[in-house]
Amino acid sequence: MSPGDEQGYSDYAETGHTRTRLPDTDPYGGAPRRPNRSSSRSLVTVVGVVVLLIAAIAFANRGDDSSADDASAQTDKPTSSATSASGMRPVEAKSAGVPTGFAQTEQGAQSAATNYAVALGSTGMFIKDSRHRLLGLLYTPEAVDRLQGPMDQAYSTDFLAKMGLDAAGNPPKGNTFVSRVIPVGATVQQYSADSAKVAVWYVGLIGMAGSTSTDPVTSSWKTWTFDLRWSDGDWKIDSETQQDGPAPVPGDDKAATSDEISKAIEEYGGFTYAR
Repeated sequence: MSPGDEQGYSDYAETGHTRTRLPDTDPYGGAPRRPNRSSSRSLVTVVGVVVLLIAAIAFANRGDDSSADDASAQTDKPTSSATSASGMRPVEAKSAGVPTGFAQTEQGAQSAATNYAVALGSTGMFIKDSRHRLLGLLYTPEAVDRLQGPMDQAYSTDFLAKMGLDAAGNPPKGNTFVSRVIPVGATVQQYSADSAKVAVWYVGLIGMAGSTSTDPVTSSWKTWTFDLRWSDGDWKIDSETQQDGPAPVPGDDKAATSDEISKAIEEYGGFTYAR
């Protein structure tokens, strides 16, 4: 769950940097370290949201090797055109660096959910002020009232310390905290003029890149499902759930060095997802 670059972020341009670092062992192959599911789930219960936070807990409390039932990692199978280009012009407006003003259509709901996943999986969620801005921008007022307090408690000083961050959510000098959601596809499971349920399949990256880091960036595959409501001229998140997978068969890519990852983080930016 930068969800998730961890971070002194004030604008989506910060969250838009592709801060990817591979672990010493291939994150897509070999024997990647497994998360402590019990820690992840207990925190998710408190927060009720924030997929990258789950990944963060896994990163901070690696150890037990457990896996969920394959069936629980499945979502409704999308059609072959679920994420094909619609021909619609992408949104141009942004608020706090996050794309906004999506169309009141199925395609607009897909684009909204996917871009919201990217923003909520960023390092900005680890900084109190930017987290509050994202919640106010992306969630319905009722959801903000319900979630802001528990989220602040979840992103406690102790939790940030486990991630290698200071009390303000900043990484040590010379290191870069990586928290990222990279969407693979999206599908509309339910739709009406004023509500939609959209599932986003993505790979998440989280970890610390730097010469003094002992916890390299690792990857995880998740599906994040959003219940959206049409409110104040845009799609807003009313509630959401997440589950593991589906994860592809690991490949044989060679993991990059810490220096290579740090350089890539600075060179590669993000994108606006348009259905």
